[in-house]
Amino acid sequence: MQIFREIKPLRAFLVEKWRAGQKLGFVPTMGALHQGHLTLIAASRAGHPFTVCSVFVNPTQFNNAEDFARYPRNLERDVEMLERAGCDVLFCPEEAEMHSDSQYLKFDFGHLDKVMEGKFRPGHFSGVAQVVSKLFHIVQPDTAYFGQKDWQQFVIIRTLVNELKFNVKLQAVETVREPDGLAMSSRNERLLEAHRKEATVLSRCLKDAREQLLHGKSVEDVKKNVLDSFNQSEAVKLEYFEVVNTENLTPIKSVGDADRAILCMAAYVGGVRLIDNMFV
Repeated sequence: MQIFREIKPLRAFLVEKWRAGQKLGFVPTMGALHQGHLTLIAASRAGHPFTVCSVFVNPTQFNNAEDFARYPRNLERDVEMLERAGCDVLFCPEEAEMHSDSQYLKFDFGHLDKVMEGKFRPGHFSGVAQVVSKLFHIVQPDTAYFGQKDWQQFVIIRTLVNELKFNVKLQAVETVREPDGLAMSSRNERLLEAHRKEATVLSRCLKDAREQLLHGKSVEDVKKNVLDSFNQSEAVKLEYFEVVNTENLTPIKSVGDADRAILCMAAYVGGVRLIDNMFV
């Protein structure tokens, strides 16, 4: 696996691939890799002869400096995992390589970045769009792969691609879960052992909510049941639970109001913020 920390050498290496018409798959990450990330690498390798992965903890998408500082980082382990997974290129730049001292560029996605994650993490998706735009420009992939767990992010990036006419296809890959249902996440590393079991409340509530909605229970009643489930433990705190249209993230009152609905949730488990979702 080739490893690059600077943009110019990476582009010089990739230019031969572009000229030869070789299709590139791309998996952008913030590191602290787990099986969910490796599933994205596998999906890219299945569809492309050449796969690029980036590892960059992007400061512009953190609206909490402490959260940025505590985000797990283990590049040495990430490199070992990517090599075993058959990744061809790793791009792991320093912050100065990706961002200038002055950050003037801002993105506004209207309703899409004002709800759920956008409501509780103002500026988050502008930072995401900023770094993803740069990565797409640098790598110029044919297809980029993202996890379904960050569905709102996927909708935002899909809008970004459509609005700025990036010549890249997007592929969302199903969330990979632990045997007990917990969605794999880099933030899981921060969970204390005492709170690890409590974290399964997210996936349990999503599964139960899905069944209730499919059996005709109202969205309002389902939301109340989810909140009641969280209130049974002092270690967990629900931040939001929403039932929205998968395409435009608008809230729906009944699963029949959209071609496809998705349940989205964020919660704190022992002080660690986790997100999860599930299609209805």
